[in-house]
Amino acid sequence: MLTTHSNHPFHLVDYSPWPLTGAIGAMVMVSGLAKWFHLFNMNLFLIGMSITLLTMIQWWRDVIREGTYQGLHTSFVSIGLRWGMILFIASEVLFFMSFFWAFFSSSLAPTIELGMLWPPMGIQPFNPMQIPLLNTAILLASGVTVTWAHHSLMESNHTQTMQGLFFTVLLGMYFTLLQAYEYWEAPFTIADAVYGSTFFVATGFHGLHVIIGTIFLTTCLMRHLLNQFSPNHHFGFEAAAWYWHFVDVVWLFLYISIYWWGS
Repeated sequence: MLTTHSNHPFHLVDYSPWPLTGAIGAMVMVSGLAKWFHLFNMNLFLIGMSITLLTMIQWWRDVIREGTYQGLHTSFVSIGLRWGMILFIASEVLFFMSFFWAFFSSSLAPTIELGMLWPPMGIQPFNPMQIPLLNTAILLASGVTVTWAHHSLMESNHTQTMQGLFFTVLLGMYFTLLQAYEYWEAPFTIADAVYGSTFFVATGFHGLHVIIGTIFLTTCLMRHLLNQFSPNHHFGFEAAAWYWHFVDVVWLFLYISIYWWGS
């Protein structure tokens, strides 16, 4: 709870229902995903997605109010937020390491069940010089535009910050559309041996992170248009930029290992 007199420099938040509603939304969404896969019915998944999105919107609204209008994100609190984001990204690095471990464990020493070949017989991998290379260029370009936006914000250049963020969001959406097209035209499925499962799980979770990062940056763009960022107070944008650069680096490893070397 908030108190008017305190002997500590950190911020204790008010009681919030959003962790509970977020957990409920995630549970309903995952249950709906299983129902969608087995019964081809999306209703429960859409309900869970709606609960999760509403929770995100209202939770972020509360955090923005605390940091922008109530002045509760002091320099001491900002340090804690930075370490929280750093540790979160570190956990995401380990998350993706498990997928690379599975991929290299299977590809470096293919078992007799795979015909001792990689890719396994009957699987036609993607040409790394086509859509995967284009997606690589898109994400590298988006890393440039988000850095451009960050430097413009540090220099109090409102217009160029808006342009940089807009192009970053646009490139993120373009990447997602191209990956969806690639999945639609894929000559193999997630059920096609360990190649299909490692490919779709690794690239699919990366695609999910691109979608999350795009939402993150879109939120930052809307906040920037509302003049909620300043050169000295914009950690929300910095966190989004860190996350986006992490997504870029993971894609480079995915492209080199799975698309190029793995094919």
